[in-house]
Amino acid sequence: MRPEMLTALSALAVAVVTAIGGIATAVIGRRAPRGQQRRDDFTAVTDRMEREITRQGQRIDELEEEAEQDRARITAQDFALRYIATWARSLVSYMRQAHLEPPPPPQPIPDEARPYLHDVEL
Repeated sequence: MRPEMLTALSALAVAVVTAIGGIATAVIGRRAPRGQQRRDDFTAVTDRMEREITRQGQRIDELEEEAEQDRARITAQDFALRYIATWARSLVSYMRQAHLEPPPPPQPIPDEARPYLHDVEL
């Protein structure tokens, strides 16, 4: 090998080592900010979770309010049904006192209504 060839090969080796060093430096340099990026990601995820928890809390409050309104409505309906049942009983007793026979209840009684008719004595 001639000295010029040896110089060229050594220059090529230095260039390859320099390129590898540059790439390694770039990769290491790129990794350095990731720690901050991970912290930023954690902050973003934490903020998103906080918003979701707040939204879920508001939804639970709304559902509790709706449930309370439903309970009040059901109580009012229960009172209305009891009033109608009492009125029907008084009407039947008035008819019997007048020696009239009241009409029979509609047959058959639906299975859905049967548990609620114990107060009406059907």
